[in-house]
Amino acid sequence: MHGSPEARALHDLYPAIDLHADSLMWSRWVGYDLHARHDPPLPRAALGGHVDVPRMKEGGMGAQFFGLVSLPIGQRHGLARVVDEQIDALEGQISRAPHRLAKVRTAAEIEAARARGQVGALLGIEGGHALEGSLDKLAHFARRGVRYLGLCHFSRNELCYPAYGRGRKDDAGLTAFGREVVAACEALGVVVDLAHINRAGFLEACEMAKRPPIVSHTGVIGAFEHWRNVDDDQLRAIAGKGGVVGVIFCPQFLGGDGLAPVVKHMKHIIDVCGEDTPALGSDWDGFIVPTRDLCDAARLPLLTDALLEAGMRPETIGKILRGNAMRVLAEVP
Repeated sequence: MHGSPEARALHDLYPAIDLHADSLMWSRWVGYDLHARHDPPLPRAALGGHVDVPRMKEGGMGAQFFGLVSLPIGQRHGLARVVDEQIDALEGQISRAPHRLAKVRTAAEIEAARARGQVGALLGIEGGHALEGSLDKLAHFARRGVRYLGLCHFSRNELCYPAYGRGRKDDAGLTAFGREVVAACEALGVVVDLAHINRAGFLEACEMAKRPPIVSHTGVIGAFEHWRNVDDDQLRAIAGKGGVVGVIFCPQFLGGDGLAPVVKHMKHIIDVCGEDTPALGSDWDGFIVPTRDLCDAARLPLLTDALLEAGMRPETIGKILRGNAMRVLAEVP
């Protein structure tokens, strides 16, 4: 078991919610079993094998957002089907052991799953290209329980432009369809996720938001300057609408390995926005090499120990682990 008794007690009180892991991509591709306890297959836990129910339970996690990945490389059609197949994979795994894992959507459903001893599984789409230009597909995914939509991934799509990648256009904001999608998300109870989008689109989406948006997984430029990270104005724009920012666990974007860089990014967000903004955004199972101390879900209490050692109040840590994400889910019904 990882972590001190103090850290584990905090996880008992605030079972953690992580905003982004790509495990269902592996379930669809290679039949990755969420119910089996895995060891990452490659050295340094490269690429995947970071998340499963046994290790989530061991790491004091209450719920995991699973990113639904589709790769618009050489195709424009069939992307929505790829998302549906990942949702099918989750539902198939839940049907095998419904007492251990529950598909949830709301804060109340997360609490109910906790009371039943289940880990909650939430869904978020990574990249608006998966809508294939159709608001009907957004409504379809909302009916299937998708809780957030990342407007962008690593390429231009019908909604917007990436911070980095194919079709990058730094001075361009949302397209007309992108603005329609933001409004439709709010009407459907789908949280808008601004990971990967360029700065112009990010700020425009925040300006028009009537419900809290999120950044599901990112670093922050104030802690480490990198194209993937968001600046202080972006942090304030999210916080100004009551949203949250999930800190990624990838050293490439943190500026170093180990727990100290993760803590540095968390503390910078608090310094700029206050304690109601930071959250967890691991990017586990997402083609990353995670920071060595957080190479799987079981090790999450080690981060809690590092936050305690940095002098953070237990109540603030509780917000990072769970409270801030739960608040957003309650405010986007």
